[in-house]
Amino acid sequence: MKNDKPIVKVGTGVMIFNKKGQVLLGKRLAKLAYGTWCFPGGHQEFGETFKETAIRETKEECDLDVLPEKIISITNDIDYNKHYITIGMVAKWISGEVKVNEPDKCERWEWFNLNNLPEPMMKSTEKMIEQYQEGKINDKL
Repeated sequence: MKNDKPIVKVGTGVMIFNKKGQVLLGKRLAKLAYGTWCFPGGHQEFGETFKETAIRETKEECDLDVLPEKIISITNDIDYNKHYITIGMVAKWISGEVKVNEPDKCERWEWFNLNNLPEPMMKSTEKMIEQYQEGKINDKL
């Protein structure tokens, strides 16, 4: 029996810094938020921890090996006709060179300074950056 009731999904966003202090953002081609810039990330799979999701999604999308270090944001995103709980993390870049592994979902990856970000930003990524800069997870209910 098919369930037609809308569901809430869990996603991750991974903030990765290079040695110059810039963050990695990808320009989306996927239907959801087409043309916006966002961090690597994606859907959490059944049985995964947040850390495992961040590692897997970053490798799948841009071929980097990362070590998630901490949760920087939790957002309740009801945007683009979808509902996600997004867990934002900062991760240490361990190895690999950035490349587009999913050309149907991402046009390109680029490094940006936090004070000079591209537009438009995916709403969940924008919220993650705000919470990171505030130094606390937003506690608004």
